[in-house]
Amino acid sequence: MLSIFNTVLPVFLIVGAGYAAVKFRYFADDGVYFLMGFTQNVAIPCLLFMALYRLDLGASFDARLIFSFYSGAIFCFALGYLIARKGFHRRPGESVAIGFGALFSNSVLLGLPIMERAFGPESLAPNYALISLHAPVCYMIGITAMEIARADGRSAGDTVRVTLKAMFRNAISMASAAGLAYNLSGLSLPLPVAAAADMISRAALPAALFGLGGVLSRYRIRATLGEAFSIAFVSTLVHPAIAFALTHHVFALEPGYVRSATVMAAMAPGVNAYVFASMYDRATGEVAATVIIATALSVATAAGWLWVLGGATMG
Repeated sequence: MLSIFNTVLPVFLIVGAGYAAVKFRYFADDGVYFLMGFTQNVAIPCLLFMALYRLDLGASFDARLIFSFYSGAIFCFALGYLIARKGFHRRPGESVAIGFGALFSNSVLLGLPIMERAFGPESLAPNYALISLHAPVCYMIGITAMEIARADGRSAGDTVRVTLKAMFRNAISMASAAGLAYNLSGLSLPLPVAAAADMISRAALPAALFGLGGVLSRYRIRATLGEAFSIAFVSTLVHPAIAFALTHHVFALEPGYVRSATVMAAMAPGVNAYVFASMYDRATGEVAATVIIATALSVATAAGWLWVLGGATMG
């Protein structure tokens, strides 16, 4: 178990370093804004574009893998909504925002580095297949549910336009789509372009982890902790349990698929959950608290899931 914690801890130490650097003013708060802008709009899109451009689509896009992860995500979104609505008597729009935290895993900033450290760079292909659909699927579900829930919700046509606009404004979604399109086209990138994109890609995850810590330092835990801990539980324990059960026990997928789906599902809600809540000004305090608490708990829960995966997928 100690070796598992040694695998997980460096990832969270970088997050903690970013948190402490901003909290104690060794790193400017404005610097975090620009750092996250670089990682979210340049470095991570380069990473995903190159990964999907090189991905063996036939081997990585397995319908059973996609179903296992996203059926669990949708179930947890519904469960999070019900917890907020029935358990804590939140209004419908607030419940959707809180439930979105259980839907949107931090699959890139936490999932990729933990997966890579645990199982090596060659293990990431199924992760990239899942990530290519992550933002479009989650935003489509979240925005549609929010527009239905709001008393002043938009018409169906306006909802579709808002959903598409959110997806097309997301650099990560667009880079993923471009990488897939380039892959399917059979074209090759010029070597200098590919080399430059690879150089930028190598900066993506450590810079993003440091920036994530800086962003989390801005949030304050002032909301009801019961909601935050409930969604953190759903996000880091229920979702991976579903993904693991479906990939391992129901579909009997190969170990690499089981690991990718489970590790991705086990990640805490990403900053996008807070961005979504801010878009609609619904339950922002609760969602911020959820992101902080779930990210902290992920040190233990991620290590626990790696231990489970080590026992279940050996050989």
